[in-house]
Amino acid sequence: MSGFTILLRKDLTEQWRTFRFPAVVLVFFLIGLVSPLLAKYTPELVGQLAGDVEITFPVPTSVQSIQQIVKNLAQIGPIAAIFLAMSVIATEKRRGTAALVLTKPVSRGAFVASKFLAMMITLGSGIVVGCIGGYAYTAMLFEALPVGGYIVFTLLILLSVTVYAAVTFLSSTILASPLAAAGVGFGVFVVTLAMTALPRIGDFTPIGLYGPAQQIALGEMSGDVVLPALVNLLAVALALVFAWLSFRRQSL
Repeated sequence: MSGFTILLRKDLTEQWRTFRFPAVVLVFFLIGLVSPLLAKYTPELVGQLAGDVEITFPVPTSVQSIQQIVKNLAQIGPIAAIFLAMSVIATEKRRGTAALVLTKPVSRGAFVASKFLAMMITLGSGIVVGCIGGYAYTAMLFEALPVGGYIVFTLLILLSVTVYAAVTFLSSTILASPLAAAGVGFGVFVVTLAMTALPRIGDFTPIGLYGPAQQIALGEMSGDVVLPALVNLLAVALALVFAWLSFRRQSL
Protein backbone atom coordinates (compact mmCIF):
# COMPACT_ATOMS: atom_id res chain seq x y z
CA MET A 1 0.00 0.00 0.00
CA SER A 2 2.91 2.32 -0.66
CA GLY A 3 1.88 5.88 -1.52
CA PHE A 4 -1.64 5.51 -0.14
CA THR A 5 -1.61 8.70 1.96
CA ILE A 6 -0.31 10.83 -0.90
CA LEU A 7 -2.84 9.39 -3.33
CA LEU A 8 -5.72 9.86 -0.89
CA ARG A 9 -4.77 13.48 -0.36
CA LYS A 10 -4.67 14.00 -4.12
CA ASP A 11 -8.03 12.30 -4.67
CA LEU A 12 -9.71 14.27 -1.88
CA THR A 13 -8.35 17.50 -3.35
CA GLU A 14 -9.77 16.47 -6.71
CA GLN A 15 -13.16 15.75 -5.12
CA TRP A 16 -13.19 19.30 -3.77
CA ARG A 17 -11.86 21.08 -6.84
CA THR A 18 -14.33 19.36 -9.14
CA PHE A 19 -17.13 20.45 -6.75
CA ARG A 20 -18.23 16.86 -6.20
CA PHE A 21 -17.81 17.07 -2.44
CA PRO A 22 -19.72 20.34 -1.85
CA ALA A 23 -22.40 19.38 -4.40
CA VAL A 24 -23.07 15.98 -2.83
CA VAL A 25 -23.13 17.38 0.70
CA LEU A 26 -25.48 20.20 -0.35
CA VAL A 27 -27.89 17.85 -2.14
CA PHE A 28 -28.16 15.47 0.80
CA PHE A 29 -28.44 18.36 3.27
CA LEU A 30 -31.41 19.71 1.34
CA ILE A 31 -32.97 16.24 1.25
CA GLY A 32 -32.59 16.00 5.01
CA LEU A 33 -34.26 19.36 5.54
CA VAL A 34 -37.06 18.96 3.02
CA SER A 35 -38.15 15.46 4.06
CA PRO A 36 -39.62 16.39 7.50
CA LEU A 37 -41.20 19.49 5.94
CA LEU A 38 -42.95 17.34 3.34
CA ALA A 39 -44.18 15.00 6.07
CA LYS A 40 -45.51 17.94 8.08
CA TYR A 41 -47.16 20.09 5.44
CA THR A 42 -48.11 17.77 2.56
CA PRO A 43 -51.52 16.91 4.12
CA GLU A 44 -52.29 20.64 4.45
CA LEU A 45 -51.24 21.39 0.88
CA VAL A 46 -53.24 18.48 -0.53
CA GLY A 47 -56.25 19.53 1.50
CA GLN A 48 -56.09 23.08 0.12
CA LEU A 49 -55.65 21.87 -3.45
CA ALA A 50 -58.53 19.40 -3.12
CA GLY A 51 -60.99 22.23 -2.58
CA ASP A 52 -64.44 20.90 -1.69
CA VAL A 53 -63.30 17.27 -1.87
CA GLU A 54 -62.74 15.98 1.65
CA ILE A 55 -59.50 14.02 2.04
CA THR A 56 -58.57 12.63 5.43
CA PHE A 57 -54.91 12.22 6.42
CA PRO A 58 -53.49 10.86 9.67
CA VAL A 59 -51.98 13.50 11.93
CA PRO A 60 -48.29 13.81 10.88
CA THR A 61 -45.82 12.45 13.41
CA SER A 62 -42.14 11.60 13.53
CA VAL A 63 -43.06 8.27 11.89
CA GLN A 64 -44.10 10.07 8.71
CA SER A 65 -40.94 12.18 8.91
CA ILE A 66 -38.67 9.11 9.05
CA GLN A 67 -40.66 7.44 6.29
CA GLN A 68 -40.15 10.49 4.10
CA ILE A 69 -36.42 10.61 4.84
CA VAL A 70 -36.10 6.91 3.99
CA LYS A 71 -38.14 7.32 0.80
CA ASN A 72 -36.01 10.20 -0.46
CA LEU A 73 -32.68 8.65 0.48
CA ALA A 74 -33.70 5.32 -1.08
CA GLN A 75 -34.19 7.15 -4.37
CA ILE A 76 -31.36 9.68 -4.38
CA GLY A 77 -28.71 7.72 -2.45
CA PRO A 78 -28.08 4.90 -4.95
CA ILE A 79 -28.20 7.30 -7.90
CA ALA A 80 -25.60 9.58 -6.29
CA ALA A 81 -23.43 6.54 -5.46
CA ILE A 82 -23.56 5.28 -9.05
CA PHE A 83 -22.73 8.66 -10.57
CA LEU A 84 -19.84 9.17 -8.18
CA ALA A 85 -18.36 5.71 -8.78
CA MET A 86 -18.93 5.31 -12.53
CA SER A 87 -15.84 7.21 -13.63
CA VAL A 88 -13.51 6.79 -10.66
CA ILE A 89 -11.09 4.43 -12.41
CA ALA A 90 -12.53 4.04 -15.93
CA THR A 91 -11.80 7.68 -16.75
CA GLU A 92 -8.31 7.48 -15.27
CA LYS A 93 -7.54 4.50 -17.50
CA ARG A 94 -9.02 6.10 -20.61
CA ARG A 95 -7.07 9.33 -20.14
CA GLY A 96 -3.85 7.50 -19.33
CA THR A 97 -3.47 9.21 -15.95
CA ALA A 98 -3.63 5.86 -14.15
CA ALA A 99 -0.58 4.62 -16.03
CA LEU A 100 1.21 7.90 -15.31
CA VAL A 101 0.51 7.75 -11.58
CA LEU A 102 1.65 4.14 -11.38
CA THR A 103 5.06 5.06 -12.78
CA LYS A 104 5.63 6.64 -9.36
CA PRO A 105 6.53 4.55 -6.30
CA VAL A 106 2.90 3.68 -5.51
CA SER A 107 1.19 0.30 -5.54
CA ARG A 108 -1.93 -0.62 -7.46
CA GLY A 109 -3.60 -1.57 -4.20
CA ALA A 110 -2.98 1.93 -2.86
CA PHE A 111 -4.36 3.41 -6.09
CA VAL A 112 -7.60 1.42 -5.86
CA ALA A 113 -8.00 1.95 -2.10
CA SER A 114 -7.43 5.72 -2.27
CA LYS A 115 -9.95 6.13 -5.09
CA PHE A 116 -12.64 4.22 -3.25
CA LEU A 117 -12.00 5.85 0.13
CA ALA A 118 -12.00 9.37 -1.32
CA MET A 119 -15.28 8.65 -3.07
CA MET A 120 -16.79 7.23 0.12
CA ILE A 121 -15.66 10.21 2.18
CA THR A 122 -17.62 12.42 -0.20
CA LEU A 123 -20.66 10.14 -0.29
CA GLY A 124 -20.54 9.37 3.43
CA SER A 125 -20.28 13.05 4.34
CA GLY A 126 -23.38 13.74 2.27
CA ILE A 127 -25.37 10.93 3.91
CA VAL A 128 -24.31 11.96 7.43
CA VAL A 129 -25.04 15.65 6.87
CA GLY A 130 -28.40 14.82 5.29
CA CYS A 131 -29.37 12.56 8.18
CA ILE A 132 -28.30 15.21 10.71
CA GLY A 133 -30.47 17.77 8.92
CA GLY A 134 -33.38 15.33 8.92
CA TYR A 135 -32.95 14.64 12.62
CA ALA A 136 -32.83 18.32 13.49
CA TYR A 137 -35.97 19.21 11.56
CA THR A 138 -37.81 16.13 12.83
CA ALA A 139 -37.01 17.25 16.39
CA MET A 140 -38.19 20.79 15.61
CA LEU A 141 -41.43 19.84 13.84
CA PHE A 142 -42.36 16.67 15.74
CA GLU A 143 -40.25 15.17 18.53
CA ALA A 144 -36.64 14.25 19.14
CA LEU A 145 -35.82 10.65 18.25
CA PRO A 146 -33.48 8.38 20.25
CA VAL A 147 -29.96 9.47 19.34
CA GLY A 148 -28.45 5.99 19.51
CA GLY A 149 -31.12 4.50 17.28
CA TYR A 150 -30.78 7.32 14.79
CA ILE A 151 -27.01 6.78 14.58
CA VAL A 152 -27.62 3.13 13.71
CA PHE A 153 -30.24 4.29 11.20
CA THR A 154 -27.65 6.54 9.54
CA LEU A 155 -25.06 3.76 9.41
CA LEU A 156 -27.54 1.35 7.81
CA ILE A 157 -28.50 3.93 5.19
CA LEU A 158 -24.82 4.50 4.47
CA LEU A 159 -24.19 0.75 4.19
CA SER A 160 -27.05 0.36 1.73
CA VAL A 161 -25.73 3.14 -0.49
CA THR A 162 -22.16 1.84 -0.20
CA VAL A 163 -23.17 -1.46 -1.83
CA TYR A 164 -24.20 0.34 -5.02
CA ALA A 165 -21.07 2.48 -4.90
CA ALA A 166 -18.87 -0.62 -4.52
CA VAL A 167 -20.54 -2.54 -7.37
CA THR A 168 -20.26 0.45 -9.70
CA PHE A 169 -16.67 0.99 -8.58
CA LEU A 170 -15.88 -2.63 -9.47
CA SER A 171 -17.49 -2.12 -12.89
CA SER A 172 -15.47 1.07 -13.37
CA THR A 173 -12.32 -0.94 -12.66
CA ILE A 174 -13.15 -3.76 -15.07
CA LEU A 175 -14.79 -1.80 -17.90
CA ALA A 176 -13.28 0.92 -20.05
CA SER A 177 -16.39 3.10 -20.24
CA PRO A 178 -17.90 5.09 -17.36
CA LEU A 179 -21.32 4.78 -19.02
CA ALA A 180 -21.00 1.00 -19.08
CA ALA A 181 -20.05 1.03 -15.39
CA ALA A 182 -23.07 3.20 -14.63
CA GLY A 183 -25.24 0.78 -16.62
CA VAL A 184 -24.10 -2.10 -14.42
CA GLY A 185 -24.76 -0.05 -11.30
CA PHE A 186 -28.28 0.88 -12.40
CA GLY A 187 -28.89 -2.71 -13.46
CA VAL A 188 -27.99 -3.94 -9.98
CA PHE A 189 -30.19 -1.24 -8.46
CA VAL A 190 -33.20 -2.33 -10.55
CA VAL A 191 -32.61 -6.02 -9.78
CA THR A 192 -32.30 -5.46 -6.03
CA LEU A 193 -35.37 -3.23 -6.13
CA ALA A 194 -37.33 -6.06 -7.71
CA MET A 195 -35.89 -8.57 -5.23
CA THR A 196 -37.33 -6.67 -2.28
CA ALA A 197 -40.71 -8.17 -3.19
CA LEU A 198 -39.39 -11.69 -2.58
CA PRO A 199 -40.04 -13.11 0.90
CA ARG A 200 -36.92 -13.31 3.06
CA ILE A 201 -34.57 -12.77 0.11
CA GLY A 202 -35.59 -9.13 -0.11
CA ASP A 203 -34.45 -8.58 3.48
CA PHE A 204 -30.85 -9.20 2.44
CA THR A 205 -30.78 -6.63 -0.36
CA PRO A 206 -29.38 -3.13 0.22
CA ILE A 207 -32.89 -1.70 -0.02
CA GLY A 208 -34.07 -4.31 2.46
CA LEU A 209 -32.03 -2.54 5.13
CA TYR A 210 -34.31 0.50 5.07
CA GLY A 211 -37.19 -1.18 6.90
CA PRO A 212 -35.16 -2.22 9.97
CA ALA A 213 -33.33 1.12 9.86
CA GLN A 214 -36.63 2.94 10.10
CA GLN A 215 -37.75 0.83 13.06
CA ILE A 216 -34.47 1.41 14.90
CA ALA A 217 -34.64 5.17 14.30
CA LEU A 218 -38.07 5.21 15.96
CA GLY A 219 -36.72 3.37 19.00
CA GLU A 220 -38.12 -0.03 18.08
CA MET A 221 -35.99 -3.16 18.33
CA SER A 222 -35.17 -4.94 15.08
CA GLY A 223 -33.39 -8.23 15.63
CA ASP A 224 -33.48 -9.13 11.93
CA VAL A 225 -30.94 -6.53 10.85
CA VAL A 226 -27.62 -8.07 11.91
CA LEU A 227 -27.40 -10.85 9.34
CA PRO A 228 -28.61 -8.68 6.41
CA ALA A 229 -26.09 -6.01 7.42
CA LEU A 230 -23.28 -8.58 7.46
CA VAL A 231 -24.34 -9.88 4.03
CA ASN A 232 -24.20 -6.38 2.59
CA LEU A 233 -20.84 -5.72 4.24
CA LEU A 234 -19.58 -8.92 2.64
CA ALA A 235 -20.86 -7.74 -0.75
CA VAL A 236 -18.89 -4.49 -0.39
CA ALA A 237 -15.75 -6.36 0.68
CA LEU A 238 -15.99 -8.80 -2.23
CA ALA A 239 -16.52 -5.97 -4.72
CA LEU A 240 -13.37 -4.23 -3.47
CA VAL A 241 -11.30 -7.42 -3.51
CA PHE A 242 -12.36 -8.21 -7.08
CA ALA A 243 -11.67 -4.61 -8.10
CA TRP A 244 -8.14 -4.90 -6.74
CA LEU A 245 -7.56 -8.32 -8.32
CA SER A 246 -8.81 -7.07 -11.67
CA PHE A 247 -6.80 -3.85 -11.62
CA ARG A 248 -3.54 -5.50 -10.64
CA ARG A 249 -3.74 -7.74 -13.74
CA GLN A 250 -4.61 -5.01 -16.23
CA SER A 251 -2.09 -3.69 -18.72
CA LEU A 252 -2.21 0.09 -18.65
